[in-house]
Amino acid sequence: MRARGERGATLIELVISIVVIAIAASAVLGVLSGSVGRSADAMVLAQGVAIAEAYLEEISLKSFADPDGVDGETTRPDFDDVDDYDGLDDDGARNQFGAPLGALSEYRVTVAVTPSAALAGVPAADARRIDVRVTHPGNVTVALTGYRARL
Repeated sequence: MRARGERGATLIELVISIVVIAIAASAVLGVLSGSVGRSADAMVLAQGVAIAEAYLEEISLKSFADPDGVDGETTRPDFDDVDDYDGLDDDGARNQFGAPLGALSEYRVTVAVTPSAALAGVPAADARRIDVRVTHPGNVTVALTGYRARL
């Protein structure tokens, strides 16, 4: 029996408060675990963009027409014009000499080079559209497009 002025919580009130706190804690932990699982996505995306930019820059800096008159070089170190990159499919990012970059081995890079009439005043025969696509198994895909015209 309680004396006057004494206040306290009953067993039922304690059980209800424990249940409410447990529900709130599980909701907060559920949100945190979801964000932790996606925390690396930004880094993977940034690396994918950097890889795509590097490939696009490498290709764009090559000659429009084949400088040695031999078209269709087959190995990347021998590529000397934009069209040589058409159909390139690297399983794992590679440097401009074709050497694999070990830390970026999970990325796949594909390149398509096609004639394009998208540049105003430049006929399709004198312009190439360069599409670089970088994919990562973590459902990250980056696609960059550039153009190279005959000067």
